[in-house]
Amino acid sequence: MDTLIGRQTEIVGDVSFSGGLHVDGRIKGNVSSAGGDKTSTLSIAEAGVIEGNVKVASVVVNGRIVGEVRASERLTLGSKARIVGDVRYRVLQMEAGALVNGQLVYEGSEPVSAITHVKGETDSKVAKPA
Repeated sequence: MDTLIGRQTEIVGDVSFSGGLHVDGRIKGNVSSAGGDKTSTLSIAEAGVIEGNVKVASVVVNGRIVGEVRASERLTLGSKARIVGDVRYRVLQMEAGALVNGQLVYEGSEPVSAITHVKGETDSKVAKPA
């Protein structure tokens, strides 16, 4: 990690970074990678809190985020992760115990379809999202 925000540190305002950012403290503001960096990584420790929207290529959460999360490459949620807000991801890894209070929205390039079953019918119907 290139930058560490320590446990006793609170930042009020938006944060833009490149490379890696590890949060043990608190950020009250939006967090994003500089210039849409596709190699940037945000890591939030168990004690870490972000109150704002997150837009970073790869995000590893063990702490808490209150806001929308957009991980353009990969999102990893540890067992202590807590997210209040919608989550947009390309690849999602989620451990047992992680909580998301919001929508999970896949933003990859593979087509998505849902299988539904109506009671009394023997065949499942494939419905494509609108």
